[in-house]
Amino acid sequence: MDFNEAAVFVKVVQAGGFSAAARQMGLPTSTVSQRVARLEKRLGVTLLQRTTRQVTLTDVGELFYRHATVGLEHLNEAEAAVNATTEAPCGLLRVTAPTDFGDALLATVIRRVRQTHPGIEIDLFLTDRLVDLVGEGLDVAIRAGELKDSSLVAKGVGMACWALFASPDYLQAAPPLEHPDDLAEHECVQFASLGREEWQLSDSTTRLSVPMDGRVIVNDFSVVREMMLAGDGIGLLPTYDCRAEVDSGRLVRVLPDWHARADPIHLVYPWQRFVPPKLRAFVDIVAEELKAWLER
Repeated sequence: MDFNEAAVFVKVVQAGGFSAAARQMGLPTSTVSQRVARLEKRLGVTLLQRTTRQVTLTDVGELFYRHATVGLEHLNEAEAAVNATTEAPCGLLRVTAPTDFGDALLATVIRRVRQTHPGIEIDLFLTDRLVDLVGEGLDVAIRAGELKDSSLVAKGVGMACWALFASPDYLQAAPPLEHPDDLAEHECVQFASLGREEWQLSDSTTRLSVPMDGRVIVNDFSVVREMMLAGDGIGLLPTYDCRAEVDSGRLVRVLPDWHARADPIHLVYPWQRFVPPKLRAFVDIVAEELKAWLER
């Protein structure tokens, strides 16, 4: 079978006529007409009834059209699938993430994507609003917390754990800290979203409510981190955002068996039959980087 003839026939039906199909395909109208005529001759049937004003499908033409459109769609999908495995990842990716997801983490992720695939361009949009990816034209999101049911593809990459940190200088001068109950003897800087009156802490078997005095409450955890670095007390911070400070010894995780909130982290993107190479490359690299950061 000459699939070009079948493709021209389908285009004539979809365009509503030979002239319109010819314009869309960039071919002379005579060429379009000849290809449909050859298809009809080879099949030995009339597919289209032609008048001066319109073309209409015959019954057998309707049958052939239904099967031909499905076959051509499969061929296009096969071509797209092969291209997706051979094309170098390139083009613009619009990415969204929470505003508090960590400057160092996001910078590291973007840097690695760009170094590995310099053809990929990234437009990063930070917001705490739940973005409609399809409606707002975004390709992929990093999201924290439980996901609502949706048509989005979600790839879990780990848990974002909030833990207790302090500076070595503070700990050297402060009372011993061996159990969450000992926090009553310490200066604590509270991140407002984690509780104004108490901290909820858990280990592998127990969940405790630790009363807080509320002397310092902040609604931005980057400020909490700066106060920890300055030796102002103990704070709850996301482990992924303290990696550099812990590696350099500027912060120490205290009561390491205990943590506060733990949020699942996902990469989400709209479902599509064939994922573009740029998106597939981005998701693979970012998933690997996030897992490495979140496991610390």
